Amino acid sequence: MSTSSDEGCSTNQEHKRYKGIRCRRWGKWVSEIRVPGTQDRLWLGTYSTPEGAAVAHDVASYCLRGAMSLHKLNFPNLLPPTARTDLSPRSVQKAASDAGMAMDARFIASRETTVNNDRSAKEGEGLSISVDDYL
Repeated sequence: MSTSSDEGCSTNQEHKRYKGIRCRRWGKWVSEIRVPGTQDRLWLGTYSTPEGAAVAHDVASYCLRGAMSLHKLNFPNLLPPTARTDLSPRSVQKAASDAGMAMDARFIASRETTVNNDRSAKEGEGLSISVDDYL
């Protein structure tokens, strides 16, 4: 699976393509992975950001395939220290979903912070209000 270029997703050249994810028409990112030794697919979830879906895929890949998958991960340095290789597929699904949702939340929060900082810079650079102003 790779990212698609559906109309709901950003398709510019600056956007990286991550392994194991794709974009739905309405702009949400999804991730799934095959369970080694079977033809089964493990659904990892739907995410708001491609990074969240990619981290979910990384965690599942590591948990299912072990250290031999490290060179194929999207974000090998973001692999949680709690990721283990002795989990059932259902536990892998939960661990991957939790990691993906945490990454989603982090990226969304950083986008909102950037937007708020840009907005406040445009509205008035000299404006500074603190709690002490109201005491």
